[in-house]
Amino acid sequence: MGVQKKDSTEEKILIAAQNVFTRKGMDGARMQSIADEAGINKALLHYYFRTKEKLFNAIFTKVFKRIYPNLMAMVNTEAPIETKIEKFVDTYINMLQDNPYLPSFLLKEMNRNANFIANIIHEHGVKLNEVFSMLTKEMDEGNIRKMDPREILINLLSLCIFPIATKPLITTMFFENDKVAYKQFIEDRKKTVTEFIINSIVIK
Repeated sequence: MGVQKKDSTEEKILIAAQNVFTRKGMDGARMQSIADEAGINKALLHYYFRTKEKLFNAIFTKVFKRIYPNLMAMVNTEAPIETKIEKFVDTYINMLQDNPYLPSFLLKEMNRNANFIANIIHEHGVKLNEVFSMLTKEMDEGNIRKMDPREILINLLSLCIFPIATKPLITTMFFENDKVAYKQFIEDRKKTVTEFIINSIVIK
């Protein structure tokens, strides 16, 4: 099997798995359904991925690799906290927009098996302690208000994730199903979230 064909088949499988996982969740997804979605036989699917868990891990890795180095590099720079927040929000919302299936799927799986998702996140090198240390340092230097750094990170993540995880509801209720208006709202929200977080924690 040539390298190019192998890569193409693997990409088809990952896209198919995203679709099936999003529709049915981890419990409801079947390897046969994923194979059917990808237009391949089940034996070929098993050649690439033996289990659903390995498939999801591959999907998560693919997405995570695109953002993790940038985010951790940003955390470890000497840039002002305002710049770090702005870059985080921009990068994170862009990632969520590029992978709209991810928030709803993760929320479902967190309720089903939080340890499974937490382990995958840890396995991919998320270093929350580095983030918390950076925020604590900013507090000690008098740049931001003293508070539990977990509050800052949870607020930041929630403000980014919620409007995308609930896109169907928000588009219907607030934008009368106008997808263009919703898309512009999310783009504008980058500035809104950035300013909201900065104004709530930065000491002027």
